[in-house]
Amino acid sequence: MKRHALFICYSLFISINAIGQELPKILTQKLMTNYLPDFSYAGYHFGESQLPEANGKIINAVDFGVKANDVLDDSKALLKAVKAANAVEGNVILQLPAGKIILSDIVYIERSNFVLRGTGTGENGTEIYFPRPMMYLQNPESLAELREYLTTFDKRQREPENNIDLPFSQYAWSGGFIWTQIPGERVKSYLDKYEPTPSFLAKVSSGNMGENTLTVSEVKGLKVGDIVELQLFNKDGENGEIIKDLYKGANVKPGSHHWKFPKLPIVRQQVEITKISGSKITIKTPLTIAIKPSYQAQLVEWKHLNEVGIEHIRFTFPDIPRVAHHVEPGNNAIFLTRVFNSWVKDVTITNADSGILCEEISNVTIQDIVTDGSHMAHYTVTLGGVHNVLVKNLKIYNKSVHPLSFNTFATKNVYQNCEIFADPVLDQHSGANHQNLFDNITVHLMPDINNSYALFGGGGADYWKPSHGPFSTFWNLTVQVTNPEKITKPVLLYGMKDGPFARIVGVNGNAKFEVKYEPDAYIEFLNTSMDKVPSLYEYQLKKRLK
Repeated sequence: MKRHALFICYSLFISINAIGQELPKILTQKLMTNYLPDFSYAGYHFGESQLPEANGKIINAVDFGVKANDVLDDSKALLKAVKAANAVEGNVILQLPAGKIILSDIVYIERSNFVLRGTGTGENGTEIYFPRPMMYLQNPESLAELREYLTTFDKRQREPENNIDLPFSQYAWSGGFIWTQIPGERVKSYLDKYEPTPSFLAKVSSGNMGENTLTVSEVKGLKVGDIVELQLFNKDGENGEIIKDLYKGANVKPGSHHWKFPKLPIVRQQVEITKISGSKITIKTPLTIAIKPSYQAQLVEWKHLNEVGIEHIRFTFPDIPRVAHHVEPGNNAIFLTRVFNSWVKDVTITNADSGILCEEISNVTIQDIVTDGSHMAHYTVTLGGVHNVLVKNLKIYNKSVHPLSFNTFATKNVYQNCEIFADPVLDQHSGANHQNLFDNITVHLMPDINNSYALFGGGGADYWKPSHGPFSTFWNLTVQVTNPEKITKPVLLYGMKDGPFARIVGVNGNAKFEVKYEPDAYIEFLNTSMDKVPSLYEYQLKKRLK
């Protein structure tokens, strides 16, 4: 396919019988030019286990003074219940009552084997109502570095046309009223001077993209079953070999953050050790890029929580006026950091600035989520700095700047069976994020006056461009346009100019479509129903588990 080409297909819809006779060529032709990552390792226990019906000692919040529907603040009582739950050895469930609970403080979950459970999201379920945003709380200690970064670099939202010149909020992309963390453990890097010396476990000299074997030396105490972090660095400046390898020689211009922070790993994966044999280590999941000696790759300790669950709860915020992008006051529901093999399920979030924010997590499933309300959100469920996270059955009814978003350092994550009802954008937010999957997504949109729609978003700052690395994948994208009977020619779906080597397989809906995605996108099954393989994630998972 020619570079910057506009892929146009005017063919008639292929019948269901014809679809049953073929698979997309990208599944059947094992060519490097058609490379397709294996996304099947995303989710709770690598997708190999269903989300649990957790059991353990139940701590009832009502026993500590939480009283629903009394119009009084329940924060102090709920924090007492959390403290009691933390004292339990083994699995513990903090059970919330049905009805409306009022919370005006942060609930930190700081231990493994902990489930925060309500009674459901329906009329007789549990609602947590937040009367005021996080900006009115005491500054969280764990965001001190972020606050210093924002002031040091004078990060401001400047919109002269709207008379806006305001400092960024620390809650624009961080923090939440329900917050998983390891106390004192740094989650995200902002300033070099705070970069810690990691707990070194092994040097890694080689490994092939898509494979599971590493060549290592200087191994210190590694054992099978360990969950560790693999880190790759660019120590060679603007022309570092890893930058070329990461973007596979694409016609894009990497931003300065790719070389200005040599202490910061530019690629990282949380991995499970499955075999150790001399200088060879086998990990559970495939490498996203090849490892070479110049990358100074290493395995380091990764501190995390296990088996944390948040389930059967509705989170509600007042519909406050929106001022501007990046100055959100902190009506954020959930902030997931440092969790592995954990989940969020059956949650509805109304009028949030950001519904669920994720950072430095791996193998988490976020399932059966609804975001709604009249408030314009920044994020709904966003994936930044995370690996192998599965977001499944997310329905977005509210307007959002970034409805679905793969953010900085996100790798091998999946949005599956999600639906966006208002102003859809499929965003990839710069920052060396690569090999993520939009899988079986449905969007509802109204074409503009030019019979086109900017569906493919590339957010993020210029210093972290391009918008994504190679092999980001869109599989079975269903587009429902408003008033299809008025559409007389193909609708152009566009928006991405710096997303190299994307895989776009199966764009179809209630009209015909053209796709413009630059540079060098692989496009197949345009205006063709994907009945045989509606979900790439499920297809790859079933194939792997056979």
